[in-house]
Amino acid sequence: MTNTRASHTASVLSNGKVLVTGGIGNASFFLNSAELYDPSTSTWTTTSSMTNGRYFHTASVLSNGKLLVTGGFNSNSGALNGAELYDSSTSTWTTTGNMANGRYIHTASVLLNGKVNPLI
Repeated sequence: MTNTRASHTASVLSNGKVLVTGGIGNASFFLNSAELYDPSTSTWTTTSSMTNGRYFHTASVLSNGKLLVTGGFNSNSGALNGAELYDSSTSTWTTTGNMANGRYIHTASVLLNGKVNPLI
């Protein structure tokens, strides 16, 4: 990986690559960066960054192949209620609707109807 990080997420995308998002970097900086690991070539590449740096967040792969990142924490804002979508076909992030409450160290489950249920 390009960045040392802890308290990040790692998710297997529909294309078989692993997307690592956010976390805490060196000197306790929260990261908005994301990196892709390709297991077929054993290589890491940097992809576009999230709008907000975050750690202790969740990342859920949706049925449409996009990745939904919810909540997390950063020392500027505290518990985050924001969510962002990653589209692996365009390597871009889009901010999406906010949760009613900020959450971190939570879980998020993709339900059979395609909705995501974040729980503390």
